[in-house]
Amino acid sequence: MKKSLLPYIQLHVAVFLYGLTAILGDLISIPAASLVWWRVAITSLSLLFLIKFGAELLKIPKKLIWQLLGVGVIVGIHWVAFYGAIKYANASIALIALSTTTLFTSFLEPLIFRRKPDPVQILFGLLIIPGIYLIVKNITGTQMTGLYIGILSAFMASLFSVFNKDLVEKVDPFPLTFLEMIGVFIFLSILYPIFSKTYFTPFVPIGMDWVYLLILCLLCTTFAYYLGLLALKKMSAFETNLIINLEPVYGIILAILILKEHRELDIKFYVGVLIILLVVFSYPVVKKYLDR
Repeated sequence: MKKSLLPYIQLHVAVFLYGLTAILGDLISIPAASLVWWRVAITSLSLLFLIKFGAELLKIPKKLIWQLLGVGVIVGIHWVAFYGAIKYANASIALIALSTTTLFTSFLEPLIFRRKPDPVQILFGLLIIPGIYLIVKNITGTQMTGLYIGILSAFMASLFSVFNKDLVEKVDPFPLTFLEMIGVFIFLSILYPIFSKTYFTPFVPIGMDWVYLLILCLLCTTFAYYLGLLALKKMSAFETNLIINLEPVYGIILAILILKEHRELDIKFYVGVLIILLVVFSYPVVKKYLDR
């Protein structure tokens, strides 16, 4: 194997594992809020080995720690909404809803950092709308509810990614991730007594849930994130974005193969998916051409 191929393989494996999270979210039987609580609890424990059992945290100013815990709340809402979308609809609809993150980022980034809006970003964000329209037109009932919850998840994903773009320049990735996971854990633990009879019931995983949870936390979160970091050190932003855009593709293929979701959705849904994916994939290509 040529050494130059290794980062590409690492990132593809990481993105494939990210796509698998949606499938595992469907297979795990407990509600979305309970699932996320267990995910962050197990992931945080595994990350302790990567931050020298907390020693890395001593280097971070208190102000930044509070900011990271706050971003963790946003991450928590994103994950609960994402897995909620899967429970109400299915993995394919949740993944496509998540693709609207591009649209939200095109507006949120200039708004939060008080920059001039990028017309190319806004244009490509708006080009996603016809694909969403085709998808919305062909789903009903709880699937529609799941789509709306998935779009909330995308908005939150955009919000925390915009904040993280600034914070990652100040804090190393593993302590950053650990503190955000702790923020999610504290946030959901505070909500537990209030919503324990609705969003957290049942709370304790049973049977195969434990196996799926361990795969989700250790393989699809900690290991995938570690692989992604290794690859990012040797790849350009353009190459990285192009491969990361494959997450919904891998996820939908896995949903068809494992969950047989193509039986629930018609051809118009997949035409809408194709439009969204074409827009998402063409953006970095057009952006690179214009930036020459």
